Amino acid sequence: GNGPGVIVIQEWWGMVPWIKTMADRLAAEGYVALAPDLFHGQTADEPDEATKLMMSMKMDAAANDMSGAYDYLKHHASSTGKVGCIGFCLGGGLSLFVATLKPIDACVVFYGVLPGVQPDLSKLAGPVLGHYASEDGWATPDAAHALEQQIHAAGKHAQFYMYEGAKHAFMNPSPEVLKAGGAYNEEAAITAWARTLAFYRAHLS
Repeated sequence: GNGPGVIVIQEWWGMVPWIKTMADRLAAEGYVALAPDLFHGQTADEPDEATKLMMSMKMDAAANDMSGAYDYLKHHASSTGKVGCIGFCLGGGLSLFVATLKPIDACVVFYGVLPGVQPDLSKLAGPVLGHYASEDGWATPDAAHALEQQIHAAGKHAQFYMYEGAKHAFMNPSPEVLKAGGAYNEEAAITAWARTLAFYRAHLS
């Protein structure tokens, strides 16, 4: 069938099964989902390994990979021409980054902050939906609020939600995430996913 495209952007663990599962979930909802492997085959299951992979990632190479994913989806035979993006943790910041490089129609950020770059937020083409956790020591509530205000100051639309009592990586129940201090929160995960699908229906249809 045909459907809007969605770029699915990984966490710092790399192209692990959970990211593939999220792409499959979007495909089941009628989207043409594509997850570019930004670590080019390398994955981690320990925080130290993940940190090394994240630090070794070249931002220009990641930008090229994500931009290539956009171009592929934009012109894919099964795509309707609309393209959204979604990212988690590291990928959350990268989701916002690629939305300043390409005319993304709907950008979703899960507990992400800008990954060492300051993109031109005035180049955002579509709205941004953010999901953040009140007990997150990495993508903190203050950082989330500041980022939302930056987007508004650039004249663009953003709606950020704060999930009270949730911690970082509340969407991901994978063992490596739990071992690293993440905490899957079923209530927050269900609510955030429902809001994401409603956001995509509104802006990618």
